[in-house]
Amino acid sequence: MGLFMEKKEVFAKGICFKKIFWIFMFGCLFGCIFEMLWHFINYGDWVSRKGVIYGPLNPVYGLGAVIFTLFLCKIKNPLTIFIGGMVLGGGCEYICSLFQEEVFGTVSWNYENNFLNLHGRTSLFYMLVWGVLAIGYVKMVYPFLSKWIERIPVRNGNVLTVVLAIFMVVNLSISLTACLRQEERNQGIPADNSFEVFLDETYPDKRLDEIFENSKKVSK
Repeated sequence: MGLFMEKKEVFAKGICFKKIFWIFMFGCLFGCIFEMLWHFINYGDWVSRKGVIYGPLNPVYGLGAVIFTLFLCKIKNPLTIFIGGMVLGGGCEYICSLFQEEVFGTVSWNYENNFLNLHGRTSLFYMLVWGVLAIGYVKMVYPFLSKWIERIPVRNGNVLTVVLAIFMVVNLSISLTACLRQEERNQGIPADNSFEVFLDETYPDKRLDEIFENSKKVSK
């Protein structure tokens, strides 16, 4: 009888686009919460650590979670995972900082006062933190998260994936263009079309400074 039973369809089985997307979203959410708690523990106050305008999301950590999944999750040796996490996490942090500075003229972190830092974009201490996070993620978080994602009902999962993907594309696009427009305002460039007027009115400097509270202008 069991030979003729249909196999139950599994949502996001294995490492596929849908699973990677959900892991990215989890990483974005975790990163924002982690950064806020980290700041509170060190300084005693709550500040925004969002990386996009809408939602408590930090794409740097989402990207880190995706990279860990693709490159470390099949590795068994904890030391290799730790070293890989240091290199990949620190590299991701460096590239994101460089991108932010070159495109927006701002930085959200500066480790120039840290021991063995690399252009202030990452440092030995934070690379060690990335290594610890990598071990915790590969050994504990990913196995649980993977199983949880696969238990999502297929139809609901497909719909939610599309909705969240559209939300993130719009969110990232608006965040990017609003910050680019802010940089133009800082240079004294007036709005020359209706979309730029919309950005100026909807996302003025005060609002963006409150959202990206940790973002600092770089002096050239």
